[in-house]
Amino acid sequence: MQIEMLKGKLHMAAVTQAELWYDGSCAIDEDLVELAGLREFEKIDIYNVSNGERFHTYVILAERGSGIISMNGAAARRVQVGDRIIIAAYAQMSEAEAVSFKPKLVYLDEQNRVERSTNTIPVQMSEPV
Repeated sequence: MQIEMLKGKLHMAAVTQAELWYDGSCAIDEDLVELAGLREFEKIDIYNVSNGERFHTYVILAERGSGIISMNGAAARRVQVGDRIIIAAYAQMSEAEAVSFKPKLVYLDEQNRVERSTNTIPVQMSEPV
């Protein structure tokens, strides 16, 4: 059986540009693409924390080291500059592969600088009553 697992994500990225008439869908700083294990033209999901929008698009490369996260074309209508978003990619794998697979999770600040990188998410605990 094949299952779909989180492969990599950029958590709390800040949208730096929204270009309605630009070719391509989501331009991401090439350094960030590599850190999160993404690929040019790979399908990604965008979760806009600022307004609740969720949509699919694909990766195009932005200048290395620039911090650019640009929504282009139709995707530009789903964001505003400054919105905080999560960019996630998924991979199909067997149950056996999933047992040892670790995603690439990259946490960013408001300037799209890396705060930390990991491959685990802590177990969520209940709030004390």
